[in-house]
Formats: sequence, structure tokens, C-alpha cells
Amino acid sequence: MTRSQSESDTQAPAKLWGGRFEGNTDAFVESFTASVTFDQRMYRQDIQGSKAHATMLMEVGVLTEEDHAQILEGLSDIENTIAEGRFEWSVAREDVHMNIEAALIDRIGDAGKRLHTGRSRNDQVATDIRLYVRDACDEIAAEQKRLLKGLVQLASQHTDTIMPGFTHLQTAQPVTFGHHVMAWFEMLLRDLERLEDIRRRVNRMPLGSAALAGTSYPIDRSITMRLLGFDAIAENSLDAVSDRDFAIDFTAAAAITLMHLSRIAEEMVLWMSAQFQFVDLPDAFCTGSSIMPQKKNPDVAELVRGKTGRANGNLMALLTLMKGQPLTYNKDNQEDKEPLFDSIDTWMFSARAFADMLPAMHVNKAAMREAAIKGFSTATDLADWLVKQGMPFRDAHEVVGKAVKHGVDNQIDLGDMSLETLQGFSDKINASVFDVLTLEGSVNSRDHIGGTAPNQVKQAVAKADGRLNAIYATVS
Repeated sequence: MTRSQSESDTQAPAKLWGGRFEGNTDAFVESFTASVTFDQRMYRQDIQGSKAHATMLMEVGVLTEEDHAQILEGLSDIENTIAEGRFEWSVAREDVHMNIEAALIDRIGDAGKRLHTGRSRNDQVATDIRLYVRDACDEIAAEQKRLLKGLVQLASQHTDTIMPGFTHLQTAQPVTFGHHVMAWFEMLLRDLERLEDIRRRVNRMPLGSAALAGTSYPIDRSITMRLLGFDAIAENSLDAVSDRDFAIDFTAAAAITLMHLSRIAEEMVLWMSAQFQFVDLPDAFCTGSSIMPQKKNPDVAELVRGKTGRANGNLMALLTLMKGQPLTYNKDNQEDKEPLFDSIDTWMFSARAFADMLPAMHVNKAAMREAAIKGFSTATDLADWLVKQGMPFRDAHEVVGKAVKHGVDNQIDLGDMSLETLQGFSDKINASVFDVLTLEGSVNSRDHIGGTAPNQVKQAVAKADGRLNAIYATVS
């Protein structure tokens, strides 16, 4: 800070809480402790909560109808001013709550001073954050649903597109690309379910708890609960003003979702490389190199993969923030907002990017099929076939291992070996073995719920829309 203390004294507006203080706050401390630079994004929720509080105070007889009308009109005017970018935020007013309250008093005088009757910034901020997270849950759910619907659409186009399935990033068994996409769907559907659960726990109202012990005014919390659309009232005033479990819940869910998106992103990065060439992402989601003209970099996928680190960090920040706090509210809790807001933005924008990008990618069916053929991906099918002929599995495993070694040494896949060559490994082998050594034969044999057979993938796709619509109905 370059301003002197005397300059701060003469320029700073009087604090709404400053009655017991003789001196003004140091200019540096004022800036250091202020949160208005980041919590102003909650202005709509703050005004929404204040309107409900004022209405309740009027209905129980604490405010007159005239005061109530002036407060509602003044708050609506302030909301419009902020939305239009004409509101002057003041660090000296510390936070979004005091900025709006001070502006209201400037506009309507004594009626504005009565708004804070029966509440504290402690229950006010707890309410605002819950309202903000609730809105964020609804917005993110919409993007998550759009992403999931895009995956269902993509899977429906590739129910019989064959690719190698991997374990340890080594070719394991052939699967269909539609089946792989539906694995992404299952991961991200669980994330939507977590979001629904979080929203339910978020939707409990702390307003009315005041600073920590409740209030002596004859408030009716059921009125504000109804006006603000909460499902329940926070049962304990001490817990209500200090609880940030819902924020930790949200950042945990965001971290899990970003982990899932990062796994998908990693596959996009690998599959788009010249070594795989399984997919090609649209130009709109890629960039070039400043020096290598041939490059097409999957920057959006890489960036989402990178943002997983900050989502994890936000969760750790909130867990650490809360672990040493005694009841009830402490100034530490001001540090809850930036990690929470960042996780909201990160989840929202990452889901939006993937919802746009994944359904639009080009799938190289030929490259996927060629990769599946090269990797001895039907080896397990040969072993299973031998077991069905009466051979113990461990013996079958050894026989197939020798066949695969022969294939590696001679650069020939199992399905391309002659019957005579295969019979050299076991006299149980006959011509019907080739039914399972083809890629189609392999995937079609996994015809059960959860299997990769095209028939099962088609059923999974049909079922997915119903599952998705059912869970989203509860989120909405």
C-alpha cells in the first residue's frame, strides 16, 4: 500500500460495524481482509436472501409494510445497477454483503438500516453460499447431462466398431468403441448422481441462526425457507453458521469428475497421436505449433487434464481450512470461497468443452480395427475355446501362450495361422476354432449384460437415455 494511514482515515467510508472502534482500519489490513473482489459474484444470491429476510420480518411485524416496500425496491435497483456494471464496489466495505447494505442505506435511509434486524453476516454468508452452490449445481447438471447425451449419441454410432481393449496400455481383448464410450458414460453418470446428492444436502437454510445462537426477534424461519426454495431448515444455529461440509462435498465431487475427464482426455491425447490415429478432434478444439507446421495439438483435452490438479488442490485447501476451527464462525472461513468458486468454474467449463468436443470427433474405424488385429487380442478367446473342449484352463493358458510366441516370432496373428499350425499346439483344435479367432466372433461372444457384444451395446445405449432422464429429473 502506498497510501498513508491518514489518507486511509480521511477517504474510507465509516464501517457499518464501527461503533466500538476509535481508530480506522489500517489501509493494508483493510485490503488484506476484504473479500469483495471475489465474493461479489454472489450478489444475486445476497439480494435474494435479503428480500426473503425482509419479507419475513414484515410478515412477523418487525418491519412495516412501507419499510418492506422500500427495501425490496431499493434492492431491485441495486441488482440492476450491478448487472449493468454501474455499481461501485468498495474494498472499505469489505464484502458483497456490506457493499449492498451500505448502498441500500444510501438509497432509502433508515429503512435500509432495519434490514439487518434479526440476522448476522455469519448466517447471511452461509445462506448466500448455499444459494450460489445450489444454482451452480443446476447449471453444471445441465452441462453434465448434455455431455452424457452426447456420449450416448456417439456410442450409438459405433456399436459394432471394433477396437483393442487395453490393460496396462497393452492390447488385451477386442471391444467395440461404443462399449468403450459407454464406460465413459457410466463414470460421468456417477458424477451427476453425486451432484444430485450434494444439491440435496446444500438445500438446507442457515438463515435465522444469526451470529451463532439464534435471535431474540420473533422470526419465522419457515417463511424464509419457503421464499428461498430450501427443502429444510438447519437444525442447530452453531453448526449452521460454521458448517462448510457442503462446500467440501462439492469440491470433492468436482475433483472426482475432473479425474474422470482427465482419464478421457488422456485417451484423446494418446489416440490422436500418429502412433494410434484412432480419433481426430475438430480443429476448433486444437492448436498448432509456432515452429512445427505439421502439428495439431489437442490443447483442450490437455488443459482439462491439467485442471484436474487445481480441482484436487481446492479440495485439499478446504479440508485443511476446516480441520482446526473450533465452533463457530471464524475469519478463516473467508478462505472457503476462492477454492469453491474455482472448482465451480473448472467443472462447469470442462464439462462444457467436452460436451462440445467429444460428439464431434472423427473416429478412424480402420485404424482401430488394424490395432485390434495386431495385438493377439483374441488369445483369451482361444483359451476359452480350449476349455470348452475339456482342457483345464491352466493348460489352455500355456497352449495359447506358446501359440502367441509363435505368432510374435513369425509376425502372424492367431486368426491368420493355418489350422495345421494351430493343431501343432494342441490336438483338440479343429476348424471351428476360427469362429472365435475373428474379431467379430470375439466381441459377439460377450453377449451378456455389461458385455461388449454389439447387441448388448445397443441395449445399453437404449437404457442410458432412460437412466439419464430419471436422475436429471430429480436434479432439476
